[in-house]
Formats: sequence, C-alpha cells, structure tokens
Amino acid sequence: MSEPVQDLQAFRIPAGFRAKPAWFVQCWWLIQATLFGMSPQFMYGWRNWLLKRFGAAIGKGVHVRPTARITYPWKVSIGDFSWVGDGAVLYSLERIDIGRNVSVSQRCYLCAGSHDYTRSDFAYVLEPGKTRIAVEDEVWLANDVFVGPGVTIGKGAVVGARSSVFRSLPAMMVCFGSPAEARKPRICS
Repeated sequence: MSEPVQDLQAFRIPAGFRAKPAWFVQCWWLIQATLFGMSPQFMYGWRNWLLKRFGAAIGKGVHVRPTARITYPWKVSIGDFSWVGDGAVLYSLERIDIGRNVSVSQRCYLCAGSHDYTRSDFAYVLEPGKTRIAVEDEVWLANDVFVGPGVTIGKGAVVGARSSVFRSLPAMMVCFGSPAEARKPRICS
C-alpha cells in the first residue's frame, strides 16, 4: 500500500499558532455567537467595543454587521469609516489589514490562511508574506468576492461581484473575474 498524499490524522496545530490560549479563543467564539451575533443591526459601537476587547484594531466610525464572522480578531485591523457587510467572513488565521473607507460587501470571504498541499500532514502555511491580506484605503469589494491568502488590493480598487482574487490587484482599477483581473481605470468625478 502506498503512502497517503494527504493524511489528516497527522495534522497538528502548531504551538502558538492562534497567538492566544485556547480558553481565550473559545470565549471569543462564544461571544461572537451571542453578544456580537445577536446584537441589533444599529449597534455598531457595541460590536466594535467587543472586537477591541478581543484585540482587534478598530478605527472610528467602523460598521461591522452582526452576521459578519471574524476568526481571530486579534489578527485584524479595520481603518476609519470602513464597513464589513452581512455574512462577510474574515478568516484571519494570519493578519487581515483593512484600510480606511473600505467597503467589504455582503458575503465576501477573506481567507488569510492555507495548507501546504505538498506535505502529507497538510501543515498550515505560516509565512505572513504568503498568507497576510491587505486591503488598502478606499477599496470596494462588491458582493461575494473571495480574496485568497497573500493578496494586497491597491488603494481605490473596485473588485466586481463574485470575483475571485488570487493575486494582488493594482490601485485605482476596476477588477473582476475569476481570477480577477484589472479591466479599466476607476475614474472619479
């Protein structure tokens, strides 16, 4: 019998990976499911306060909807006057940095984590340069955009609905597709 290509029984979470003790992680998940997730839509300040208590860097005037999900808030920063829409997921196994005046629309999925598919133990990829996501100021991620690990989206870019972003995108461009590509300049009046 040959060796397995992928042996999930051999997978191990590396020491210190979550950057917080297991009890702290479980507390966040409980708070997110209750006090955060069940809060009325208008209680942005309350949700921002909860995120800050769990280590997120949250700017002023930030609007995070109650149905948004953030895996590890202590690995997330969100700049002034940015929005995170309903059903959006910030899968923050590594850093996710969102700039100022950014709109992360409904059901977007920012995935700052991956596995090494060349290893049978399916180990996490833990190099921040390969997994960190940066969404620069004034970006609009339209509905249901997927952003993969290691991507930077340049200032003022627009990413069209249902696009998949696997490579960094330039500033001030309208981008869409799967994979997303820069299609035309973003012209503002």
